[in-house]
Amino acid sequence: MVDDPITRHFFHGFIRLHILYHAAKEPVYGAEITAELIRHGYRISQGTLYPTLHQLEKLGHIESRAEVVDGRRRKYYRATKAGRKVLALARDKLKELVAEIIEDDDEPFQSLRRNRLRAPRSRPQVIKTRPPALRSGPQERRRK
Repeated sequence: MVDDPITRHFFHGFIRLHILYHAAKEPVYGAEITAELIRHGYRISQGTLYPTLHQLEKLGHIESRAEVVDGRRRKYYRATKAGRKVLALARDKLKELVAEIIEDDDEPFQSLRRNRLRAPRSRPQVIKTRPPALRSGPQERRRK
C-alpha cells in the first residue's frame, strides 16, 4: 500500500469502508474486493485483505458463507445488520468530512470558533495556600 504509517492507517480505514459498502449491496468475495480496490488505486495484498475481512467478521459487521464455484471453494462476505448500521453512521460522517475538506465548507467550525472568542472568558482564581506543615512561620515553630 503506502510506506508512511499515518497514510497507511487512513487508507486502511477507507478499505474497510469499501468492503463494508460492497458487502452491504451484495455478497462479495476476496478477488472481487481486491479488483475493486485496485480500480480505486489501492495496492492490497491477501496478507492485508483477509485479516481485514476476518476482523470485520469478528466485530460482527460482516458474515461469510462458503460456496463451491468451478470446483473451488469461495467465501462470500455480506454485511450484517450491525455492519449496515456502522456504514450508515460512517456515511453521515463522510458527508460532513467531504463538505469540510473537499468543498472547503468549514462554516460550522468557524461559527464555533467565533462564539468561543466572543464568550467572556473567566479566569481561574489562583488561591495561594501553604501546606499545613509550612503555615506557621519560624517564630511560631519556636514557640511550640
